[in-house]
Amino acid sequence: MVASVTKTIRANVLIAAKCARKPTLSWRHLYRSGVIILFLLNLLGCAIMNRSVFLPKKEISASPLLNSIPYQEIWFSARDGVRLNGWYVPGAPETPLVLFFHGNAGNLSDNVEYLNLLHGQGFPIFIFDYRGYGKSEGKPLRENDLYQDARGALFYLEGLGWRHERMIFFGQSMGSAVALQMALESPPSGLVMEGSFTSMKEIVKHISPFAYYTVGWWGIDIPFDNLNKIGRAGVPLLLIHGDNDTLVPVEMTRRLIARAVAPKSLHIISGGGHCDVFMWDCSAYLAAWSNFLRSIPQQIAAMPIKHR
Repeated sequence: MVASVTKTIRANVLIAAKCARKPTLSWRHLYRSGVIILFLLNLLGCAIMNRSVFLPKKEISASPLLNSIPYQEIWFSARDGVRLNGWYVPGAPETPLVLFFHGNAGNLSDNVEYLNLLHGQGFPIFIFDYRGYGKSEGKPLRENDLYQDARGALFYLEGLGWRHERMIFFGQSMGSAVALQMALESPPSGLVMEGSFTSMKEIVKHISPFAYYTVGWWGIDIPFDNLNKIGRAGVPLLLIHGDNDTLVPVEMTRRLIARAVAPKSLHIISGGGHCDVFMWDCSAYLAAWSNFLRSIPQQIAAMPIKHR
């Protein structure tokens, strides 16, 4: 009986010892856990930054009819099938078409005064909303989404007989990044970039250093890296910027023009803010366009600009 009790005590002691042991983690387990945590943080950071980058507006607040300009509402497909909405404003015969890539906040209806200005110079214009903006379907999640939309616009226009060599790509702010990418893929007669920036990371760093150093420097997967692209454009280039732009510092455009290849020109509008420079000095703005037209192919350079 004593032997039986002794065995029972020993068994209980062994069980207690096993239960008292602390679990140990190997370096391999710690490494794997660290990789998983970093991966999840990266996904979270990218999702946060992506949602902050794209600021679509759904409401259509105006149309070219505000300035008694006739236009056609157009529906077409992005290259990945998303249904998009745009406007076509007719212009003078034998005049290059301006393919208009608007900026981030808002939609095509926020640019009717620009349409009025360009239409007044005889340009036919095609402007469209990226996915998620205005009446366009879908949702912008990544940089290539906007490129797919722009490729769809080019495909649609070329189906109507407009060749990219007879177009001027005009981009504002974020739209300038889309216009630049399209210029690399389908070189136009000329490229106009207004209020353009060097890269999305540098914009985030400028606007919110805290967001950049906590999430932005590793969480941004929407590069819009204009600085590294612009030297490969190889088409006549006009950069326009306001010297009072607080959203995109004018120094960014100066860096872009330094990296670009000729023919190139830079026009700084005194007092101008972000993509509102024509309202500050309309005559200087039109003069910049007029001088630019002289640097592109002869059939376009012969087109006069009507100064107001």
